[in-house]
Amino acid sequence: MIRKLFLLIVKSSPLILGIGALLLYPSTSLSDIYSFTDKNGVVNFTNVPTDPRYKLIIKERHFDPRSINYGSLISRISGKYMVEDTLVRAIIKAESDFNHKAVSNKGAMGLMQLMPGTAEDMDVKNPFNPEENIEGGVRYFKWLLDRFKDNLPLAIAAYHAGGDAVIRHNGIPPFDSTQKYVKQVLKYFKEYKK
Repeated sequence: MIRKLFLLIVKSSPLILGIGALLLYPSTSLSDIYSFTDKNGVVNFTNVPTDPRYKLIIKERHFDPRSINYGSLISRISGKYMVEDTLVRAIIKAESDFNHKAVSNKGAMGLMQLMPGTAEDMDVKNPFNPEENIEGGVRYFKWLLDRFKDNLPLAIAAYHAGGDAVIRHNGIPPFDSTQKYVKQVLKYFKEYKK
């Protein structure tokens, strides 16, 4: 009986199924989650809404970033490159929500969501290996900080949209997703410093 009721609910509302899945796996739902149903009935979910049809359905829960499994790894590698570990945590939170197996729809991989070319440039052999990924991501971010003369918002924007886009637009590119990304990373950075 319960199974039939569950199937009826699932068939009648994919949104309920999506929310249920997010609630059953809380490690994947720490960020704000937005959703909308398109004209074909497809339910879309994101943590960075780029379409005005997205509505907030799950509010982010705050947690102690020091409790993350990668804390000592992040601290050690951040220290090596003289980048604040709370900043690296903020980037990882925004990029992958601490999921070392994350893959974006554009092909970015791992905790710091390295694109294949960036991973190769940073000598990362296995982007799903947390240590290699963090090492490559922090090294790349440090290079961006140097390139943009320690201008943190520009370096963060370059990490998301590419350094050439920041130069071409002479600042944070006017891409909605990049502008939201910069704000999100800076928000996490501020929270983690507390």
